[in-house]
Amino acid sequence: MAVQTSFRTDTNVREPRKYNVIMLNDDFTTMDFVVQVLVDIFHKDPVTAEALMLDVHNKGRAVVGSYSYDIARTKVQTAMNRARAEGFPFRMLVEEA
Repeated sequence: MAVQTSFRTDTNVREPRKYNVIMLNDDFTTMDFVVQVLVDIFHKDPVTAEALMLDVHNKGRAVVGSYSYDIARTKVQTAMNRARAEGFPFRMLVEEA
């Protein structure tokens, strides 16, 4: 006699929350440095990086990417470490999208 067992599994898969990485303007960090961070760390092409840098410069802040929390924090920390090594008072934020 075979015993038949049925299992029901509910999978509720959700996309992880997204977090915006926001770059803030300051009067000391060079535009070239900001563009380089956008290209190297945020993988923007040079034209997009320059447009984002100008948004930050003219508007005071700009969203430079939207990522899962861990990736957003890692990118911000990498950028901040590079800025500190170069002596810039560069600032970035992570906010829930």
